[in-house]
Amino acid sequence: MPSPVNVAKRSVLQDWVHELPFMQQAVLMTAVRGPDGIRKDHPVKVLCRWLRRSFLLCAFHGRAHLDFDPDDGGCGSFTGCLQVEGGGYGPDGGVYGVDNAFDLYLRSVDELPHHFQLHFMHAAEVLGYKHPAPDVREWWSFTYRSIVSDAHLSPESEAAMDARLGDDAQGWRAAESVVAR
Repeated sequence: MPSPVNVAKRSVLQDWVHELPFMQQAVLMTAVRGPDGIRKDHPVKVLCRWLRRSFLLCAFHGRAHLDFDPDDGGCGSFTGCLQVEGGGYGPDGGVYGVDNAFDLYLRSVDELPHHFQLHFMHAAEVLGYKHPAPDVREWWSFTYRSIVSDAHLSPESEAAMDARLGDDAQGWRAAESVVAR
C-alpha cells in the first residue's frame, strides 16, 4: 500500500515556490544536483542538502522545513540531517553544520566545478531574496553575498534579479551579453 505522503499527486516544491516566476523556479531546480566528482562527505554536499531543504518538500514527511533547524532529521540523505560525521572537517575533527560547512566551502571553491558554483550562487540569490522564513532568507542572503564577494563581484539587487528572471523575454535578453538562439 502506498505511503499517505505519496498518494496525492502534487509538486515536490514547497508552496511558496509556486509564487515565483518560472525562471526563478528553474534556477532553484538547476541547483538541486550537487557537483560531480566530489566525495559524499565534502562540505558542499552539506550545503546541497540545506539548499534542497530550503525549497523542496521532504519525501518521507511530505512537509516543508521552513524553520532554520538543519538538524531536524528523518528526511533521508537528499534533504536530511545536516550534521555530518566523519571526514575530519568539523571543529572537533568530524562534525560540521551549515555555518562551518559554508566557511569550508568558500575555502574549497577551487576544488569545485565553476558551472556548479554559478548554479549554487544563483539559487542562493533567489532564496536570499524570496524565501518566506526570515532566518532562512537571511542565511541565504549572506551566502549569496559571500560567494559574490569571494568572486570579486558585486551583488545583483532584487529588482535587477526580478527583471532578469521575471518570465519576460525582453528583461532576460537585456541582461544577457550573449543571447541564446
